[in-house]
Amino acid sequence: MSNAHVPVHVDHQASLDKLVSFFESITLAACQDLSDVYTEDAYFKDPFNELRGLPAINQVFQHMFVQVHEPRFRVTSTVLQGDTAFLVWDFLFSMKNFNAAPQCIRGATHIRFVEDGRVSFHRDYWDAAEELYEKLPVLGSFMRFLKNQARK
Repeated sequence: MSNAHVPVHVDHQASLDKLVSFFESITLAACQDLSDVYTEDAYFKDPFNELRGLPAINQVFQHMFVQVHEPRFRVTSTVLQGDTAFLVWDFLFSMKNFNAAPQCIRGATHIRFVEDGRVSFHRDYWDAAEELYEKLPVLGSFMRFLKNQARK
């Protein structure tokens, strides 16, 4: 019998459950050290950032709390296949520098887990123009105008 490396199949359901719980109960304190959630060299991309590494990811999450009041995620569905997951979510918050009306951004995240259950790949998908820019006072009217022009 050979000792050839046989890939280990890891059931990542517990990893996904832990990640959903993290996002749905996110706090600034929890974002100080994300080493239980992300690998040291994890890749992260959203409409504003593309970066690699735990220190940079920590900074992105901490900055979220600087920019908006009471940020929180509500995960509405998940799909898990092997080490890959897809989360559909609502991001709820209010803007600090504009109106205080509650806002909701709808999006999705593609995740890849490593064997220990941490995230090595995180890619957010959401439309910054529709979900964010159109809701801002001055920029919003301009973005809606551009959208209407593009439809003609």
